[in-house]
Amino acid sequence: MRKKIRKAAKVELPLFADVPANGFSYETKKSQPDEVKESKDEKPILEATTLWDYPKQSYGKTPKGNNRYPGVTPAFIVWNLVQRYTKPGDLVLDPMAGSGTTIDVCKEEGRRVIGYDIAPAHPEVQQADARKIPLEDNTADMVFIDSPYSDNVRYNDHPDCIGKISCEDERFFDELEKVAREIHRVLKPGKVMAWLIGDQWVKKQFTPVGFKLYQRLCKYFDTIDIVCVVRRGQTSNTGVWYNRARRFNFYLRGFKYLFIMRKPDSTDEKSTQNRSVKWAAYERGKGRKGKSSSSTPLTMETPTGSG
Repeated sequence: MRKKIRKAAKVELPLFADVPANGFSYETKKSQPDEVKESKDEKPILEATTLWDYPKQSYGKTPKGNNRYPGVTPAFIVWNLVQRYTKPGDLVLDPMAGSGTTIDVCKEEGRRVIGYDIAPAHPEVQQADARKIPLEDNTADMVFIDSPYSDNVRYNDHPDCIGKISCEDERFFDELEKVAREIHRVLKPGKVMAWLIGDQWVKKQFTPVGFKLYQRLCKYFDTIDIVCVVRRGQTSNTGVWYNRARRFNFYLRGFKYLFIMRKPDSTDEKSTQNRSVKWAAYERGKGRKGKSSSSTPLTMETPTGSG
């Protein structure tokens, strides 16, 4: 008799019960009266590290943007960038302004602001394509953009929306590069541009959207820093998806990149050649067995020029 061949059982990771039913999305619970008063008086903190995590989309007395808008930007991000890289009266541009988060933050902080979108969802956002920004050269003091990172979110029905192109198609990055060129054109020399973007994992296929975009941006801008922003508002932030990721051995997207970059200023003196940087190195402690432990700094000079 022929033996029956058993199919190998599919390996599944265990289920976990530590994820709430509605995941880790932005907080929407009803507040008590004292909590409401506290939230109205609340002001964001100025971030000191390159990891930003916000449990809510907005802050303060008035909402910034619309937290029901697909892919809405956390207002805290815009606030931090405005505080660091602009001063009152400066002009901030958002060429993909969506529900107007950037506009609402900037108005409250005393900055002039212009927002464009191919399909505006805010009364003060003007209709325009980010690939053809209707501004003169060297106009903006700062640019912030939160762009699509594939065709996974339905932002609007406009046929020319970049968010209708898959990031698995190189045309997607060609179109984003057109936006980058326009940002470079309208941004003043020496001023800052910040671009928020995420990666994609769909049908067992990972696309490093952030890395691929960053390579393109480096053609036009110098890097100041890269921040990781924890993702909370996406539809996969539910207990069901967390358990699926654990059972079937894949990862949900947990962060977005915030590329903070500067438009080169040709008038700046190139003083970086043949200079040296002094680093303070400290000796390690040698334990408790009577051996001395020194904290005296040792100064080393490191040349940074090419010579």
